[in-house]
Amino acid sequence: MRIEQARQVAREWVREEGAGLPGFDGAFLTGSALWAGPEDELAPTSDVDVMVVTEPAAHLGKFPYKGVLLEVSSTAPLGSSHEVLSDYHLAGSFHLPCVLADPSGRLTELQRVVSRDFAERPWILARCTNAMDRVRGWINGMDESAPLPDQVAAWLFGTGVTAHVLLVAGLRNPTVRRRYAAVRDLLAEHGRLDFHEHLLDLLGCAGLGAGQVRRHLAALGKAFDATAPVRAPGYRFDSDISAAARPAAIDGSMELIERGLHREAVFWMVATYARCMAKREAAGLPAEYADEFHELLADLGAETFAARRRRGDRVLAALPGLWQTAMALC
Repeated sequence: MRIEQARQVAREWVREEGAGLPGFDGAFLTGSALWAGPEDELAPTSDVDVMVVTEPAAHLGKFPYKGVLLEVSSTAPLGSSHEVLSDYHLAGSFHLPCVLADPSGRLTELQRVVSRDFAERPWILARCTNAMDRVRGWINGMDESAPLPDQVAAWLFGTGVTAHVLLVAGLRNPTVRRRYAAVRDLLAEHGRLDFHEHLLDLLGCAGLGAGQVRRHLAALGKAFDATAPVRAPGYRFDSDISAAARPAAIDGSMELIERGLHREAVFWMVATYARCMAKREAAGLPAEYADEFHELLADLGAETFAARRRRGDRVLAALPGLWQTAMALC
């Protein structure tokens, strides 16, 4: 299916179902299906991200609809155009024709202003600052008393947003799952693959071989398949660990490995493993597959809280160099 067809399916879902959500005030596309060209093919490992503007919040997660895997999230009514231009995720959507539904006309006006001013340097700097703040927020929010999946998520996403800082500086899509592959492409274009190695080293995977990563993915696949059929409606990422989500979570990681980007696959493998563990706990399942999760963390030098704290401190210490590199890209 072509990207434009997939976008049309998203538009149909909004019209036929999304518009009926309580407090619905519009919807817009985000993510890779928005940044791609209309004639590009939607990869079997990709979903289409839809953001609905609702109050109260609604989280529908991932689900198949007319042959497309949609991921639907919600946001409260948006702020001013200056606030959107300063937010690297929102601005990344609104600088492109993203609006799917707009009862009040406000989203259309935001899109007009953001698309006009998106590439101005002050706004690029504001968005890079926004991403840097998220790195600090995640790392400084690490809590030893939190459940293990939450501890891992704070370290992992704090570290992973370093890739977003550079993608934002380069006016690239701050993609979630493929962030390390995307930032590698960007840095290669600028002759800075040395800095890509630095980013992988901060994550702890620079020295991992393809065989190691394949073994970890095989273990993750078993945990995923055992957890996917179980429902845990109270868990925010319940639908991320489901049969419908397997192509993105597992097959997408294998796709990167087969392209020689095994180290770049590690970020989302860890995120998915942590969500498997969290879903199992939320559903009251036995604590199986934890040993394999710990083995993956150990290979990254992040098995214990103290080790993750040390790794987080390395990320914070690397921020001045990250900022300098980002400024050279914009």
